Amino acid sequence: MKKLVAGTIMFALLIALPLTAKAEVSVSIGIGIPAPIVFAAPPQVVVLPDTNNVYVVPYIEFDLFFWNGWWWRPWEGGWYRSPYYDRGWVVYRSVPRFYYDVDPHWRAHYRDRHWYGHPWHYQPIPHQNLQKSWKTWQNNRYWERQKSWNVQNYKPRPQQQRQQLRDTRRMEYQQRPEVQRHQQLYRQDQQKQREQQLKRQAQPYQQQRPGQVQQRPPTQQQMRVQPQHDQQKQSPPGQVKMKQQQGGQVQQVQPKGQVQQGQPRGQQMQQQGQRPPEKGQGQKSAPQHSQGDRERGDDGDRRR
Repeated sequence: MKKLVAGTIMFALLIALPLTAKAEVSVSIGIGIPAPIVFAAPPQVVVLPDTNNVYVVPYIEFDLFFWNGWWWRPWEGGWYRSPYYDRGWVVYRSVPRFYYDVDPHWRAHYRDRHWYGHPWHYQPIPHQNLQKSWKTWQNNRYWERQKSWNVQNYKPRPQQQRQQLRDTRRMEYQQRPEVQRHQQLYRQDQQKQREQQLKRQAQPYQQQRPGQVQQRPPTQQQMRVQPQHDQQKQSPPGQVKMKQQQGGQVQQVQPKGQVQQGQPRGQQMQQQGQRPPEKGQGQKSAPQHSQGDRERGDDGDRRR
């Protein structure tokens, strides 16, 4: 009977442990997504001392936190978060600010049930209670002010000391090899995304039919010059155009159908499309004098 009970307990613990595997979905050149976590039941958590309502699943082999309504998971030097504890992980591009408040040796304290010389009477918090009350606990700072994180006779560290610990943990975290590798992959990923964006912007100009002349949109300078060019092409009627000839001389070009003042009547009628009159037509002839008139005139001249 005892062997059967022990075997059942071992089987339950094996099911509760997550199935760790490499990510199968890649979101960039080297940054992957952690595999889903399999739990037999929703996980229970404990609140970590000296933190602002940071909860952790203590009985699994890797870190799984709950803070500010999200589940957080560090993996291969990067950070991922999800509204679910077992799936839906999305890359988080920076280190969440709560992490530098987490003591690096919290697992040893959890195992010994002591927190820096004080008994730690932690109590597992069911998943249902966590989802229901985490926001109220966070707004009221319930675990720090009323429960002292379940650490007996424990007083929180002064703010200056907590900030010094945060700075020290930040420097130590940045020196981890997996973190440096992840940062390098992230920079390469950003460079690749910029190159792909530039390639998409240049793609419409590269897609053209064989033999087709590639046309680019006019620049702003061309768009400013174009209206002036069109105005020169379409001159108003009656406007005198200037034509430059060789030698630097400028000649006025009269529009068709316009009469220039000071021109002979024949040239004016030709410009207007009319036929000029022939000689003897449309002109008054000089008065004809008879021979007698001429003689009288001659005689009169002789008389005078």
